[in-house]
Amino acid sequence: MVMVDLHCHLLPGIDDGSKSMEISLRLAKEATENGVTHALLTPHHMNGRYVNHKKDVIRQTKEFQKQINIYNIPLTVFPGQEVRINGQLLEALDKNDILFADTGNRYLMLEFPDDDVPYYTNQMIFDLQQRGIVPVIVHPERNTKIMAQPDLLYQLLEKGCLSQITASSYVGTFGKKVENFSRQLIKAGQGYIFASDAHDLPGRKYEMRQAFDKLQREFGDELSEQYQQNARLIINGESVQLNDLKSVKRRKKHFWLF
Repeated sequence: MVMVDLHCHLLPGIDDGSKSMEISLRLAKEATENGVTHALLTPHHMNGRYVNHKKDVIRQTKEFQKQINIYNIPLTVFPGQEVRINGQLLEALDKNDILFADTGNRYLMLEFPDDDVPYYTNQMIFDLQQRGIVPVIVHPERNTKIMAQPDLLYQLLEKGCLSQITASSYVGTFGKKVENFSRQLIKAGQGYIFASDAHDLPGRKYEMRQAFDKLQREFGDELSEQYQQNARLIINGESVQLNDLKSVKRRKKHFWLF
């Protein structure tokens, strides 16, 4: 059974992910123990701290695959980027410095700042879509602005974006609020895939198997298979069927009067 992880930071020493080749290989082994057979390596790019150019990521991915093969780890890796939305993104596309989830340059793994959805987001999404690009919004369940204003994500998905929920978010690694919001998004059809977003050991490890087991228990086998199938479709550059979206209600704050 093919299982694809579309978001992980296994390349060593190039961002806030794995710090060494030893950790990277341990993460690769952990990935396979979670059922992952193929992984898109997505170091941060253009996020204000890290820049990982396309040609460098391609070279480093080839080197990492050689190490994986030497240690007989049954994992196939592909070069990618977790691209921060920014004002220079279109220019970077023009310079051919952006990696996509697929070789046809259709699906872009797009990250927002942790606490914001920039004011120019709608225009950027429009510009990307005009180029035939489908943005995949990564880990929206951890974005504090989206948590406070869930309609921000709903509106982007209505425009044709996809979304990636982090497996660890859904199983509670980032706390109850993130876990509950992840469940709300899934229930509302506002999730399309799970990805590990694995960074390091022991704290940011693989929890894909736990997430899919939980998804099966709470939402059934069909949705679990759909999430896995969507990941395969994305990495192959094929069309993903859009979900029937429902809105997520904003949590009301309760004030006690004395």
